[in-house]
Formats: sequence, C-alpha cells, structure tokens
Amino acid sequence: MRSYLEAIAAGGGLPLPLAPAHGLHLDLAAWALDNADGVVISGGPVDLLPYHYGQQARVPFDSTDEPRALLELALARGCMERGIPLLGVCGGLQVMAVAAGGSLVQDLDAEFPGAQEHQQLTSPSEPWHPVDLDPGLLRLAYGCDRIQVNSTHRQAVDDPGSLRVTGRAPDGVVEAAELPGHPWCVGVQWHPEAIGAALYPDLCAAARAFRASRP
Repeated sequence: MRSYLEAIAAGGGLPLPLAPAHGLHLDLAAWALDNADGVVISGGPVDLLPYHYGQQARVPFDSTDEPRALLELALARGCMERGIPLLGVCGGLQVMAVAAGGSLVQDLDAEFPGAQEHQQLTSPSEPWHPVDLDPGLLRLAYGCDRIQVNSTHRQAVDDPGSLRVTGRAPDGVVEAAELPGHPWCVGVQWHPEAIGAALYPDLCAAARAFRASRP
C-alpha cells in the first residue's frame, strides 16, 4: 500500500486509503464518490469470485476478500457513471472490466492455452514482458507504442464489457483498457508504482481538472 500512496503523492495528489468493512461498502463508496477527485483501485493477492460476472467457479479460489470486492466494484461503477478519474492497477483492471459488464479468465494457466508466465519469477521492481499499446490515454502517457512492464497476476480480463482494450502482451493477454467517452478512466494489468510510478501524475492532473469542474 505504501508504494501507491507515495506514487500518488509524488504525482501531486493527497492519498486517502479507504478500508473495506462488512456491510458498509455502499456507504463507503458513496462517501468517496462524493468527496474524492480521483480513485485508484489497487491490486493485491486476491481473486474476484466469478459470481460477480455471472459464472460458476471452474478453478479453486483460495484467496478472496468479499468486502473489498464489493467496495471496489461500487467505486468503479460510480467513477464510470460520474466521470471521476479512475486508475485500476492489476486486479483493479479486472474489477473495472467486471464493473463495465465484462468477465475474467479465471486462471491463465488453466484457461488460456499458450499464455506466457504472468507471475514473474523476479522482483516486481523489474520489467518482465512487453506490452503493445493502441492509441489512447496510455500511449499518450508513455509516449510510445511498446513498453516493458512487470507481471504478478493469475487472472486476466476476458470480455472487457464497455471498456476498450488498449494494450496486450505478446501472448494476447489483455494488459490495459480504457473507457471510451470518459475523461480519464484507465486500467492496467501491471504495477506502475513499482517501476517508475508512470500514470500517477496523469491521474492527479485529471483529478485536479475534475475538481475544478465540480459545481
């Protein structure tokens, strides 16, 4: 968590962590959406259960956090509806896709034949594989059409819903997506705060613009 807070602060923002709690996800999300100028949905060693996207479990799920999942889905949907700047990181991209009506690859090893290793064997402070970027906010932010990223995930986006895929790994796994028509709504499958904190200054700039537009 500290790396996220430091990346936001370095980008010019004032980070405020929001902790999930049983039965309070709608209240917490409503407060955040009314008061925050931008939102980061972070990654972590948890899986999103498939009932959230209308599927049955096809693989074991040993690491889940339902209060967190419900809070993050409410935040993602609210940001998309209200035009609040949103950055989804790793599992945050997966939350965004589900919130946008999409679905997930439940386990890359089991369900994505030909996938390369997406849980890197080295430190996440080091790049692991390239990502090719299509035109969009990410390509503008990085200033090129191919970047090197880290990788620490077993799930991935399958159907992006209303999101537009703007980045893929060489094996075809979705690595980035954006919401068309939204001022700044970006999800990435990697952890930018661990390899240079790119994107956080762009998020903070979008948050300042959103704050200036509030009534």
